[in-house]
Amino acid sequence: MKAVFHGRQEYVPMWQKMQEFTNTRDDKTPDEIWFVEHLPVFTMGLNASEEHLLEPGDIPVIKTDRGGQVTFHGPGQLMIYPLINLRRSNMGVRALVTALEQSAVNLAADYDVEAVAHPDAPGVYVNGEKLASLGLRIRRGSSFHGMALNIAIDLEPFTRINPCGYAELQMTDLHRLGINLSLEDAADKFLPHLLNQLPL
Repeated sequence: MKAVFHGRQEYVPMWQKMQEFTNTRDDKTPDEIWFVEHLPVFTMGLNASEEHLLEPGDIPVIKTDRGGQVTFHGPGQLMIYPLINLRRSNMGVRALVTALEQSAVNLAADYDVEAVAHPDAPGVYVNGEKLASLGLRIRRGSSFHGMALNIAIDLEPFTRINPCGYAELQMTDLHRLGINLSLEDAADKFLPHLLNQLPL
């Protein structure tokens, strides 16, 4: 398993790189986990409804090939992209979702913050506010896209949408929960939790 921190990147080029990696990999290609921070963008999943895009304003809107509804990505948010051959790992999609969610729960627990995952509404929540959102795609037995973990992000753009399709859903981040980490430190602390959850 190779972990790569790509820093701050435009959304579309990273999406294209994920697609290329997934389309060209074979059964011997090592799995990778990419950590990325994006410039401001709203992304919509395959089945996302336009009604949840309220007032995007000057922030670009990108229709993607991931699951899930509409969400916001921007500076101060850590994107975690697991590029994993699930077939080789004998791992189902639900198991990968659970691994990502539990890793965020465990990271919060390291700082005595109680976070939870909801099976009926994928993601990680603290006191009913959403800390992390998920949207995956599986192609050729391998995963791409992944999880957005809010570290210290401007939450205003989330008011321009119904986050993940839920009106009135409030968002939060680690900073507001009293956990002050840089994106690089958050990635470093998240990675071992994820590796412990994956059957690799």
